[in-house]
Amino acid sequence: MKRVILMQVLLGAGFWASSFGQANNAYEKTIEAWQQQRLADLKKEDGWLNLAGLFWLKEGENSIGSDAKNDLIFPEEHSAGFIGKILLQKGNVTFVPTTQAPVQYQAQVLTTPLPIFPYENNPIVLSHQSLRWFVIQRGDKYAVRLRDVESPFLKSFHGIPTFSIDSTWRIKAKFVPTVGRKISILDITGRTYLQESLGKLVFTIAGIEYALETTGTMQSLFIVFGDVSNQRETYGGGRFLEVAEPNAEGFTYLDFNKAYNPPCAFTPFATCPLPTKENKLSLYITAGEKRYGTH
Repeated sequence: MKRVILMQVLLGAGFWASSFGQANNAYEKTIEAWQQQRLADLKKEDGWLNLAGLFWLKEGENSIGSDAKNDLIFPEEHSAGFIGKILLQKGNVTFVPTTQAPVQYQAQVLTTPLPIFPYENNPIVLSHQSLRWFVIQRGDKYAVRLRDVESPFLKSFHGIPTFSIDSTWRIKAKFVPTVGRKISILDITGRTYLQESLGKLVFTIAGIEYALETTGTMQSLFIVFGDVSNQRETYGGGRFLEVAEPNAEGFTYLDFNKAYNPPCAFTPFATCPLPTKENKLSLYITAGEKRYGTH
């Protein structure tokens, strides 16, 4: 009888070990699929790997082209000497084409001035040869963000090193709303702006409570965080993390295996937010993407 009971216990233990192994394997496959999609997104035409320039606009007229006489100097190998002008007038931006070189919008060559900022939903993207550009706003400043679909950053990209996938870094967190609270965000260019904080995600590791400020939307909470690994293994300016909407009880999960590098890790032409003081954790988070390159 005792031997039968022992066999049942051993078989039961084997079943649970097998079930745990299957669940863990399924989780790893989920993270691997996320990692592959992340790499594919970086390589897209609107991905971060093809950034080729960031040009701050002055009020009034800004000439564009590869000629050094222009206000905005585009790459010589992929641009005519002069391709048009951008007019900035009190927050309104218009592109004025030239007959000397074709600039396109939605596959049509522009022959008349086109308002390109502000826009309603998606940026108005103009193109010339392998170059693509649109206008962004940072605080009270405006800039042209330039992409090159033949960028050397894109051609030299061979993936991102990551920590080993570890399900223990998927941590349950409680969402605590902070209605009306605004936080001061400093970006890597030194500019500061205010952004609404949706709330904090409170979680516990090894008996110690931590919290992270969130922005974004309730459907996709966005976190910029720093941790001790930033000193060596991971990008010094912190990493990003997106978190699913909390359930009816206010709980969700922080999956640090999906912590990813900001655009500034790949290109000098991005304007990335840095972690707030509250979001710099005294934790050594060995999960997610590691440092890439030297940016």
